[in-house]
Amino acid sequence: MASLLKLSHWIDDLTEYFGKASAFSVLLTILVGFYNVIARYAGRFIGIKLTSNLFIELQWYLFSLTFLLGFAYVLKHGANVRVDFLYANWSPKTKAWVDLVGHTIFLITFCIIGIYVTTHPILQSWGHLPDGSYGAWELSPDPDGLPRAPIKSILWVGLGMLLLQTVSEIIKNISIIRNVER
Repeated sequence: MASLLKLSHWIDDLTEYFGKASAFSVLLTILVGFYNVIARYAGRFIGIKLTSNLFIELQWYLFSLTFLLGFAYVLKHGANVRVDFLYANWSPKTKAWVDLVGHTIFLITFCIIGIYVTTHPILQSWGHLPDGSYGAWELSPDPDGLPRAPIKSILWVGLGMLLLQTVSEIIKNISIIRNVER
């Protein structure tokens, strides 16, 4: 159990890193959005185009990063939505059992299905062709837009981190059920 708890601690540290990246993406999203607004109105005022679709799409990408990189962090800190009117009054062991069953049955299944379902569209976005070779990346249909492949790949990162954090939570729940010191 000690080695599993070490693994859980390592996953928790990794989740903290991604949680900080998620928080930083919030700041970047706000800054890019602020620039977009100021540049649009200043450009109209002086008659020069100071912004483009690149910044609008960058803001959308950063907003997506906030959620995709933050999923595991939310799970680790228990900030996810719960029906607390029952759960809040349960003993730590009962909570651990409920979380263990729920994480094992539902969350692991969700992550695996999510990774499976997104694999083909992500590979296509990177230019994967039916014959197994690779062509051009999927690009934005908008002028000056960004390529779609990198942001679509973050789906794997987000779901993969959520899956890892789920494993960490399962390990911690087992340690609570077995009265093992964390």
